[in-house]
Amino acid sequence: MSEFSTHQSQKIADLTELFEAIIYKQKAAETIHKFQSTTIANITPDDVVIFVHQLVDSGYPMDDIKSGINKLLNVLRRPLDDFRYEKPADDSFFGVCIQNNAQAISHLNKIRPYILEINKKALTSEIKTELITLWTDVQKFTDYYQIKENILFPLVEKYVADYRCISVMWSIHDDIRKNINQLIDILNLNDTDLKHLNRLTGDIFYNIYSIIFREERLLFPVIQKYIPADEIENIWNESVESGFPYINPPKKENVMEKNKVPSDLIELKSGQLTAEQIVLVFSHLPVDITFVDENNKVRFFSTPKERIFHRTNAVIGRDVHNCHPKESVHVVEQIVEAFRAGKKDKADFWISMRNGKRVLIQYFAVRNEHNEYKGVIEVTQEISEIQRLEGDRRILDWEG
Repeated sequence: MSEFSTHQSQKIADLTELFEAIIYKQKAAETIHKFQSTTIANITPDDVVIFVHQLVDSGYPMDDIKSGINKLLNVLRRPLDDFRYEKPADDSFFGVCIQNNAQAISHLNKIRPYILEINKKALTSEIKTELITLWTDVQKFTDYYQIKENILFPLVEKYVADYRCISVMWSIHDDIRKNINQLIDILNLNDTDLKHLNRLTGDIFYNIYSIIFREERLLFPVIQKYIPADEIENIWNESVESGFPYINPPKKENVMEKNKVPSDLIELKSGQLTAEQIVLVFSHLPVDITFVDENNKVRFFSTPKERIFHRTNAVIGRDVHNCHPKESVHVVEQIVEAFRAGKKDKADFWISMRNGKRVLIQYFAVRNEHNEYKGVIEVTQEISEIQRLEGDRRILDWEG
């Protein structure tokens, strides 16, 4: 995909000129007119995906990229709407994605009359209660973003050379999640700021519609072109297991054969265990563990009954750079490089979750007997109960 023609290279250059004219407000109307019958009229999903990839690589601030792309896509919307690609079948992976998108729009449409009413009349406690219920239904839609980020995006990185458009999409996912949380919070206040409510509502509506357009008119056509159909089929069961928000189909049989776990013992420095036993030990530890090797590739994560942060098998082999939103990935990279250089061996963070839990996140450098850097372990633990401990409780105090 990155080996594009001279013609396409010119289109990317035109898009760059158009983007900068729009974002810097320098003869935007004239520039749009200049390219209207050429580049704009003949734009393809490939062109936009390559352009955004180069834009992200060029170092533009993410907020500027999001704002500029929003405006650029308004200019490109009609030719992208007219671009023809094979419509996914309803029972295909992308068919299910599109159906869930349609349900999200349906839930948003239920909110519209209330927004009109509260701006014409008043925001009563009854309407607040109704809006909280409706927005909670919309909030469920963000479960679908987990499927994209943890299962679909790794495939895009693997097969699509110019894939960095997904980092922009991920950042918008985060904006949507954050704004819905804020909106529900202010609806729960006795004195709700209507101006703030309207701004959040507008942002959420715009971003959800924007993401749906980008999926169905840009990302899905590019994926269908470059990613083998059987690879898409192979993420069906994992996606269903993760859970589509509104329409979640059943699993399919024989989608992917799992490798059998070997039963022979593995020699460890302090004992011998089967592979199954090793998995059981990790899955019963009261912490989430993720291991990233010295090449910054995710190699393992544990599967306790109650994981704090969502993980799927699609993350295995993924570059850790692509496992975090663009806004925070630089901090992760700084931690890893400090470990690699031997400047640090540990980094601790703690956060409060919306569900009342208190979470400790720790990163540990992994080194071999020669003190060579071999990777990093992320350990995440819910510590609310630990923080409440007082006095002593000894083993002899245990009551069965």
